[in-house]
Amino acid sequence: MRIALASDHAAVDMRLAVAEHLVAQGHVVEDLGADPGQRVDYPDYAAAVAGAVIAGGCDRGILLCGSGIGMSIAANKFAGIRAALVHDATTARLCKEHNDANVLCLGARTTGPLIALDCVDAWLAASFDTRHQHRLDLITKIED
Repeated sequence: MRIALASDHAAVDMRLAVAEHLVAQGHVVEDLGADPGQRVDYPDYAAAVAGAVIAGGCDRGILLCGSGIGMSIAANKFAGIRAALVHDATTARLCKEHNDANVLCLGARTTGPLIALDCVDAWLAASFDTRHQHRLDLITKIED
């Protein structure tokens, strides 16, 4: 799977750990930054990952910031993006099964590194349950 990955300055270390974890599993990672030591604005990085997913260059995206909240708000401004802020493997699995989340958001200041990797694994292993398609269709109508 090809995964777009980005963070702001608060989550660089966690992003690098997630990237290493994904590559070790055989995924292709499109690391869109930010560079270590660089203070940045998270909406720019949310836009980059959303764009990569919408354009089809990446299958899914992962965004990280201090809390994950800002990234999830910014990413969800893009039609076709369903970004979910998760805090454990259960919410990560459910966001894919129930909401077909195509962008996972994590907070480096709120989620420990091992839990974050568990979230990534649960989200990647989960599949969308089509019983929930009607609700996604309603979301799409809102976007239109």
